[in-house]
Amino acid sequence: MDIFSYFTTSDKISFEDDEFEDAGEGTALALIADAFEEIADSIKKGNKKDVLFELDLKPFCEACSLVSILFGSLGIAFKFAEMEYTSKVNDLADVASVYGTLSKVIDYDVKTDTVQAAESLTRKLRRVRQGLDLIRELFQNFLSTDDYSLKEAASSAYKQVCAPYHTWAVRTAVSAGMCALPTRDQLLLNLNETDESAENEMRRYIKASLPVIKYIDNLFIARGITLDW
Repeated sequence: MDIFSYFTTSDKISFEDDEFEDAGEGTALALIADAFEEIADSIKKGNKKDVLFELDLKPFCEACSLVSILFGSLGIAFKFAEMEYTSKVNDLADVASVYGTLSKVIDYDVKTDTVQAAESLTRKLRRVRQGLDLIRELFQNFLSTDDYSLKEAASSAYKQVCAPYHTWAVRTAVSAGMCALPTRDQLLLNLNETDESAENEMRRYIKASLPVIKYIDNLFIARGITLDW
């Protein structure tokens, strides 16, 4: 499918789905923050042991799948990112029982010299990691000042995290789609949050996602794989 069709399709994203509602288990943001705090806590505890900590694919993918809700809440502008991110998380989840851990995924591709191959699982892991970092950067920008619009926060986050690795066509389409982003207040409404609750949950995610992102980066670095792709 042509990249521009993602932003011109008449299949609009609804913001009234049950996944955005508080069903007694917390809002979408709260669930995401909870999931990544658990992963971050596992990494922290694992690093205290003498043996090298191995992060399991299954809980990692389960936590990452929740982030798809956030991409969806950003509307058409991030529809391409949502579809790309979700497909790669699903691909990793499908092989969780085969590989078991993130490190074994990378080790297999290193052994077969397919780390940067178009459909390699390592490349997909790299893109998922960028998706997590994109949301972290967006949240950080969003919270930096009340005057920072969602468009400004998202545009800056995209330029910082993803734009260097995207083609001109993708960058152009994303830039055009930024005009369709919801307002700051609409985003909070979409996510069933207030200013105060959103700030709390976003800060929780920012803090919890950093050690997860760092863990993935270290897996690459330890194997002599650069991070500039």
